[in-house]
Amino acid sequence: MQNRTETLLQQISRRILILDGAMGTMIQRYNLTEEDFRTPELASHHKSLKGNNDLLSLSRPDIIKQIHREYLEAGADIIETNTFSGTTIAQEDYGLSHLAYAINFESAKLAREVAEEFTAKDPSKPRFVAGAIGPTNKTASLSPDVNDPGYRAITFDQLAEAYSEQVRGLLDGGSDIILVETIFDTLNAKAALYAIQDVYEQRGIPLDPKEGGIPIMISGTITDASGRTLSGQTTEAFLISISHVPLLSVGLNCALGAKELRPYLKVLAQKAPFYVSAYPNAGLPNEFGQYDQGANEMADQVRDFLKEGMLNILGGCCGTTPDHIRALAHMAENFQPRKLQEEIKEEALD
Repeated sequence: MQNRTETLLQQISRRILILDGAMGTMIQRYNLTEEDFRTPELASHHKSLKGNNDLLSLSRPDIIKQIHREYLEAGADIIETNTFSGTTIAQEDYGLSHLAYAINFESAKLAREVAEEFTAKDPSKPRFVAGAIGPTNKTASLSPDVNDPGYRAITFDQLAEAYSEQVRGLLDGGSDIILVETIFDTLNAKAALYAIQDVYEQRGIPLDPKEGGIPIMISGTITDASGRTLSGQTTEAFLISISHVPLLSVGLNCALGAKELRPYLKVLAQKAPFYVSAYPNAGLPNEFGQYDQGANEMADQVRDFLKEGMLNILGGCCGTTPDHIRALAHMAENFQPRKLQEEIKEEALD
């Protein structure tokens, strides 16, 4: 029987794969209360837990599974686990570092169950689970204290240790892909990559997906019109910094809408030896921090990416909903995916 990595590689070489949209945007629709975030074991926890969305995989798995279903029904090929803040570092704010492994394991397990459910309905459209690794709320490259520029709130080793635990939980729960996303500090991302490599080595998992390894996706964040990450790297510098690992894809997400993302995405499309992904926000936030861009308007802006053959994986970040993903999936059917240089050479030989 063909394994899921082989199936994924076949699918991505043939068509543009659709990633899901924003988990947080969908969770907001439920108007949850403090009690929704508390499991029986956390009934008397001393800190407020409202807003700890990753915890809902333990306290309200029904909601998380329903959101996954809505994105799959909209046409998503890949759903992300509900683990953006699933490290001991990020969970420390809530006094829940001890639950990091459980959050990742259960989140991946929930997504796996729903993905299998949809694959069984239509085996010609297999669905995949991306174990989501966020940037944490600390940066290894920058000081949080303007009066002490040499100070760091976190070390590389601390980040790597936290990421290792997250990776183990995501793999044990059934993730098909490991996705390091919303990277604003490449040093954090390099710690995540180090952790992934370490866990893979311990478990005898090949690093290269072409050798049967569990694929790794990387997605950075260009924070403003300067075209740089928060830690100051240009898109090309970011690409070079993470290209030592045989990635499935490299891409950009968050911070910007599709129109604003285009010039930086073009750099990746021209230079990356990997597949390219993009999941922009639904435009730029308004003065209240809300995202007003509708599904059709977003699809119209993304069309330029597809016309120019820049993408292999397409989805949505902040403000996007199943309506946005449905519009993107429908549009992507009309375009061919970006070809890797090796694929172009193989076609020329044929």
